[in-house]
Amino acid sequence: MADPVKRPSAAHTAYAVTKELILSGELPGGSLISEGEIAERVRVSRTPVREAFLRLESEELLTLHPKRGAVVVPVPPGEAADVLELRLALERSAAERIARHGLPDAHHDRMRDLLARQRALAGAADIDGFADADEAFHRCIVEASGNRLAGRFYATLGDRQRRMSIFALRPRPERLPLLADEHEALLGHLRRADTAAFAAALLGHLTATHGSPFPSTG
Repeated sequence: MADPVKRPSAAHTAYAVTKELILSGELPGGSLISEGEIAERVRVSRTPVREAFLRLESEELLTLHPKRGAVVVPVPPGEAADVLELRLALERSAAERIARHGLPDAHHDRMRDLLARQRALAGAADIDGFADADEAFHRCIVEASGNRLAGRFYATLGDRQRRMSIFALRPRPERLPLLADEHEALLGHLRRADTAAFAAALLGHLTATHGSPFPSTG
């Protein structure tokens, strides 16, 4: 007899739905939400929603206010620049390691698949889906280096990276095909082990989407 399919708990469902509303920008920073609103949307009681809110507070996505509800935490000033600096450092280091050891076929094929998906999503102007595929593409670069510690750390930036991408791209959906072209160029530099070209292209790619990754000191 086959094992029954394990369904996600009510708390996990409430957590996943609320987190998606935040990361997608449907609930922008500063929004006030209540347990009752989410409970009604997910069709669960308030107790699992309370658990979900506590989890999201621990991830610095919500600030809880007793008897009032929860406020979506805006992206803190300077965090975007911090994330971009870390991404530049990790992806450049990955490219150097790939140049020494080669780009594994499995990762190359994965990136090609993601590029095809990105082009389809760009054609449909699906910004949320494209942001997912964008994060997966860049994470694959780091994972292809074989540095497992770097790969695990890079994965922790995923939520912030996706939220930043949706915020940057929502007013500019016409940029989606250009991003796919830039990803194609990055992959080409990796295959040719051209680390200098990769580093320059990566900096231009991130700057064109998010602005300068280095905060002004003036």
